[in-house]
Amino acid sequence: MTMDFNFYMDDITKVARNEMEACGYEQLKTPDEIEAAFNRPGTTLVMVNSVCGCAGGIARPAAAHAVHYDKRPDHLVTVFAGQDKEATAYARMIFGEDHLPSSPSFALLKDGKLVAEVGRYEIEGHDPMSVVTNLQSHFEEYCEEV
Repeated sequence: MTMDFNFYMDDITKVARNEMEACGYEQLKTPDEIEAAFNRPGTTLVMVNSVCGCAGGIARPAAAHAVHYDKRPDHLVTVFAGQDKEATAYARMIFGEDHLPSSPSFALLKDGKLVAEVGRYEIEGHDPMSVVTNLQSHFEEYCEEV
């Protein structure tokens, strides 16, 4: 039996991308798209997506639910680690030298500058609601009431 790995991965990534788009997140696939999105004024939540189980079972559900809050980011975007490699590398470069690259993860930008992060170590092994609470604590500090 043979299996086409790319066919399998395309199917998984399509589902993962669609989940994020259905929640209102804009897909960023190129460094130019990253630059344009990160230069928008206001707050931007970046979800670094992944095909791993903690992305599908914890991070994506948390991304969907966290934005149902009085204070929330002006912009919701996502980049797919392992798929949109150049875009992900460029995003991580913008996050700065102190950023620990991980996926899945979240980064909160304010006027293009990194102000808060939720790394994989704060996602993997946690339940989605604890990640939602963590994200919303950052929204409380950095975002405006809608």
